[in-house]
Amino acid sequence: MPSWEALGIFRLSPPKPELYFCGVSIVSRSGDKGTTALMYKRRVSKTHPRIEAYGAVDELNAAIGLARATAEEAPIRDHLLAIQKELITLMGELAIIPEDMPRFIQDGYTPAAPEMTARLEKLVNEFEVQSPASQGWATPGVNLAAAALEVARTVCRRAERRVCALHETGQLPNGEVIVYLNRLSDLLWLFARQAENKL
Repeated sequence: MPSWEALGIFRLSPPKPELYFCGVSIVSRSGDKGTTALMYKRRVSKTHPRIEAYGAVDELNAAIGLARATAEEAPIRDHLLAIQKELITLMGELAIIPEDMPRFIQDGYTPAAPEMTARLEKLVNEFEVQSPASQGWATPGVNLAAAALEVARTVCRRAERRVCALHETGQLPNGEVIVYLNRLSDLLWLFARQAENKL
């Protein structure tokens, strides 16, 4: 994963593809000694719990991208894309130290908020009505789309654990990030059941 510094940008909305490498090499060499950049030019070890947290969310975004690419239903693809955009916001929040939160907000970025979680909960309620009653543990692999969603769900659970670890050390004051990821894993489980039922 390129560091915030290597990208040369401190934005949370994806730039156009042609802007990624506009004269700036992705090779910065700044991480060759085992450190990486946070937002606002802070540097920490690549093994820091903060890097573990936002790195896990980055993996989650990639896993959801795969699930979106394999999903057969347009509504689920649309929901997954919206979630990916929100995960970029979460990554930005995870990539700052608490002291930089006022600057983060002043720069126009929005921390994870209950409204984001409420949107997921609404979807959970909608898809629970459509899903059959649970028969216990699901076995992933009924079809490609459902399996990809299960991978995304388990990566989401791991991201939640990494974020919890960061929160427990006092380095993430906003507990809403944990709540959001918890609801997201529930939603991904329901999306997988929906994909299985499309056989």
